[in-house]
Amino acid sequence: MPHLENMVLCREPQVSTLQALFGERHHFSFPSIFIYGHTASGKTYVTQTLLKTLELPHVFVNCVECFTSRLLLEQILNKLNHLCSSEDGCSTQVTCETFNDFVRLFKQVTKAESLKDQTVYIVLDKAEYLRDMEANLLPGFLRLQELTDRNVTVLFLSEIVWEKFRPNTGCFEPFVLYFPDYSIGNLQKILSHDHPPEYSADFYAAYINILLGVFYTVCRDLKELRYLAVLNFPKYCEPVVKGEANERDTRKLWRNIEPHLKRAMQTVYLREISSSQWEKLQKDDTDPAQLKGLSAYTHVELPYYSKFILIAAYLASYNPARTDKRFFLKHHGKIKKTNFLKKHEKTSNHLLGPKPFPLDRLLAILYSIVDSRVAPTANIFSQITSLVTLQLLTLVGHDDQLDGPKYKCTVSLDFIRAIARTVNFDIIKYLYDFL
Repeated sequence: MPHLENMVLCREPQVSTLQALFGERHHFSFPSIFIYGHTASGKTYVTQTLLKTLELPHVFVNCVECFTSRLLLEQILNKLNHLCSSEDGCSTQVTCETFNDFVRLFKQVTKAESLKDQTVYIVLDKAEYLRDMEANLLPGFLRLQELTDRNVTVLFLSEIVWEKFRPNTGCFEPFVLYFPDYSIGNLQKILSHDHPPEYSADFYAAYINILLGVFYTVCRDLKELRYLAVLNFPKYCEPVVKGEANERDTRKLWRNIEPHLKRAMQTVYLREISSSQWEKLQKDDTDPAQLKGLSAYTHVELPYYSKFILIAAYLASYNPARTDKRFFLKHHGKIKKTNFLKKHEKTSNHLLGPKPFPLDRLLAILYSIVDSRVAPTANIFSQITSLVTLQLLTLVGHDDQLDGPKYKCTVSLDFIRAIARTVNFDIIKYLYDFL
């Protein structure tokens, strides 16, 4: 189909394989198809485009949204029910507790006249989340055609290989289809396809070539590259708009865009600032140091409470213990800094370095800064151990000390400010050195 080829670029082998598997509308298709590949390799887009273009009856469900088996099964049935009753204009909500009920209700729903003599397709996106649900769910979906005796095909879309899915007890083997990463030539073709109508295709293709030359080594994600292309294109066009260069003057255009692309390298995969803020920085030619923050620490991803534990540890390391009452007690009365400032404490605590603190002080500060009540469970203690393993905290002394372990926080001020920003916590207000 020529129309389909224009919509789905650089995925011709996968499209032809899927079309061959789907066959005619009334043919029995393969019971289950497992499609895998890295993120932004076109799995979801190709599947959805193919099913919509061929006008095949299908249900698309995201397993991240349906995080329990009941939500997942009900979503499939209700979407199918809506598909059948869209002509009648009335549909009822279906409730389903178990997979056994799902098989029975699925048979009832697919009896509808509109679904007779044609294959129904169920697409499960982010299928890797099925592994965290009931053990019978994955084998059941793989054999759904056999269990329901209906013409149905289940498509699993995942970033994980099939070997990671296969249950130890064995199961029906699906047809496995791999979507490889886009090559630099594929990305060039796909991104060039989005050129604005006011500029020539060759001009935009030259810009995409420059963009990929800078970013391809660090980023292969099509969505991210597309976002970067849209974000930086106005700056590339600036000399042409001002009349300082023409579309073919690539050297001048490159000199103009090069510093801005280098600056954009600091925020790849990151939404530390919005697109409007980024454009404002470009217009003002602001120093890239203003973007400093999380971008230097993209390799650190911590759970919610681990961030607060790290913040509490930093406060315990850099605040004198006798100031805790002033910072963390709600009804402490008026305490001026001069009342508890000693003569020998004129030196900044940040210059002296982190000081060790006991575990009970860390937990006391943690309970004070977290809004919701946190129980001192094994989960909290295991997160402290994880922070030590990551070398964000250091254990001081020996494990067998009778008075309990002591820790030091080893992260910098920039790092902790970036972490605090992600949980909307103003750490500067709680630091003794910044009073």
